[in-house]
Amino acid sequence: MRVGILSFAHLHAEGYVQNLRAIPDVELLGFYDPDPERRRRFSEAFNLRAFEELEDLLALGLDAAVVTSENARHRPLVEAAARAGAAVLVEKPIATTTEDARAMREAVHAAGVPFMTAFPMRFSPAVRTAREMVGEGALGPVRAIVGVNHSENPKRHRAWFADPELAGGGAVMDHTVHLADLYRWILGEEVAEVYAEVQNPFDPEGAVDTAGLLLLRTEGGVRASIDASWSRPPNYPRWGHLWMEIVGERGTLVLDAFAGHLHLWSPAGYRWYGFHPDPAQGMMEAFIESVREGREPPVTWEDGFEAMRVALAAYRSAATGRPVAPRSL
Repeated sequence: MRVGILSFAHLHAEGYVQNLRAIPDVELLGFYDPDPERRRRFSEAFNLRAFEELEDLLALGLDAAVVTSENARHRPLVEAAARAGAAVLVEKPIATTTEDARAMREAVHAAGVPFMTAFPMRFSPAVRTAREMVGEGALGPVRAIVGVNHSENPKRHRAWFADPELAGGGAVMDHTVHLADLYRWILGEEVAEVYAEVQNPFDPEGAVDTAGLLLLRTEGGVRASIDASWSRPPNYPRWGHLWMEIVGERGTLVLDAFAGHLHLWSPAGYRWYGFHPDPAQGMMEAFIESVREGREPPVTWEDGFEAMRVALAAYRSAATGRPVAPRSL
């Protein structure tokens, strides 16, 4: 299986290198990046061949491409990879506009190649268990969900996250999609309406939002919330949180997807060790397996599109002060 990475703009590309190299019979041929400094830095860091021209990497005959550019630059990379016959795994959010997202769908359909959205939390054992319990009726009918997704400000690692043109927004665009996707996946329902307050309390000099609170209603009547922020300080021991409380008529389930950890205090200082399974490894293995077997990936374009529309509806709601239906976008 011949795989290439299209841009190291997104910080998740670094982890994906390790994920791909851990899969038997996957040959990571290199990466394309238009930025000379990123080419030099990550080529040296990972002993990986860097390509200045996208066409040169695609000409090697990729079976699959992992698109990890700036959010607004996904479309041309997906279109080029599809024309070259490569399956694509696209970082979330899949786009910053519905126009670009739909154009990518048309490109992969025309080329007959698979499209998978990078939602690694679907491959968390804790999340999968929660979904099974809800599906089996262990909680009774679900009435409400409270969700939290926090992290540090990623602009400290990649400045473009604070550029509204390249990122499409801030913390709400970055974090809403994860929980919106999990709500859809766990409940089997679309989000019917979004009301949101979006602000920038954690980086007042920045140009994008750093916090948002969304109130959702699903088509089945479940009430839910999403608390999305870049509120964690740089010295926070882990990247962030993904936490949910699912309230049913006969029970309540509390999920902390990154709770597997150890705290160590010693004369050398404090260290935090996470030992939960890496959900991105499961995601990457599922993507590669679907390409090998010629079947639809487990997380589709539609999944990425619907989660993106929830984030876009949040921004529209915050601007208008009114609830917004994602399907109207």
